[in-house]
Amino acid sequence: MTRTFPGSACCSRTFPVYAAPELLARRPNELWSWDITKLLGPAKWTYFYLYVMLDVFSRYVVGWMVAHRESATLAERFIQETCGRQGIDRGQLTIHADSGSAMTSKPVALLLADLGVTKTHGRPHVSNDNPFSEAQFKTLKYRPEFPARFGSIQDARAHCHVFFPWYNTEHHHSGLGLPTPADVHHGWAEQRVAARATVLATAYTTHPERFPAGLPHPPALPVEVWINSPKTRVMEETRGLAATRGGVLDHARPRQLLSAHRSDLHRRGCLEAPA
Repeated sequence: MTRTFPGSACCSRTFPVYAAPELLARRPNELWSWDITKLLGPAKWTYFYLYVMLDVFSRYVVGWMVAHRESATLAERFIQETCGRQGIDRGQLTIHADSGSAMTSKPVALLLADLGVTKTHGRPHVSNDNPFSEAQFKTLKYRPEFPARFGSIQDARAHCHVFFPWYNTEHHHSGLGLPTPADVHHGWAEQRVAARATVLATAYTTHPERFPAGLPHPPALPVEVWINSPKTRVMEETRGLAATRGGVLDHARPRQLLSAHRSDLHRRGCLEAPA
């Protein structure tokens, strides 16, 4: 599919229109996303490159690496070692990334094919197609301890050796209902939530006046995590359609599009049939 921008004959250009990836995770080690970010080095125009692999369902960082450069060879080694540590079986995992040179390189594609891992890519220049990796980098760089520059690659690695254990085992993630990524990744989350519910019930029994809304409950655990859920995509398409029609919005249209899309997913076996 292409989109043509009108104008004079010499200025008319046609651009491809890329479909948004729609990826669903219902358990750990089913869907990973990865990305590479620059860390400022000791002098201007010097950088170190941080590779991070994230489990989308649990937000657990399953692998990271700091290197002097971004390259397909390093990415290949990084992915192979991370899959090995997690004991990934053939056909188990999908790895999602943006369209960077290392991510779309032939060595990485061949490795994933050998491992039986499905690969997907976001649309060019669309950061929302890799939201969990982008959010994880923001958590890293907005921490008070994150320096303006690293004096050496050893300094960068030392910082990450402190940050990632904290992120995995101590950071209570709001997107997970406040367990840590390690709790969700290793199957401890339900036990943690039950213990929290007991504490809240005890507090309510002891001081009910402190809880005018009644007995408090812990936030629910996630049961599925989407990258570009169909409902969000349909709403975006509907808003775009309304804009092209002068702002007139048919509120029944999103439900019709979503129903048709879910029917298509059922036919392709991507969703379980309703009970």
